[in-house]
Amino acid sequence: MSLRANRVGEQMKKELGEIISRKIKDPRVGFVTITDVHVTGDLQQATVYISVLGDEEQKENTLKGLDKAKGFIRSEIGQRIRLRKTPEISFEFDESIGYGNRIESILKQIKED
Repeated sequence: MSLRANRVGEQMKKELGEIISRKIKDPRVGFVTITDVHVTGDLQQATVYISVLGDEEQKENTLKGLDKAKGFIRSEIGQRIRLRKTPEISFEFDESIGYGNRIESILKQIKED
């Protein structure tokens, strides 16, 4: 990944947090944390990794709400970050947090045994 793509990703991460928490009024969208943004080298695609507080149903509803608001979010990003073309956005759950928690509980279990 290029340095520029990295910078754009960091900028997007910052702006997305603000846009989602302040501008998205969809009741399906719960408490979302943007954990990472990966932008392709050509700046055409951005994968936004999110963590959502709640159960599976709340997580799915949040993802649906964000997908529905994708166009609005993208235009907001376009206004805030000066790029020739705003990257296409896709949202994915950040599985690394759950994975980390699982490892932690396994280690705790080993320690207890």
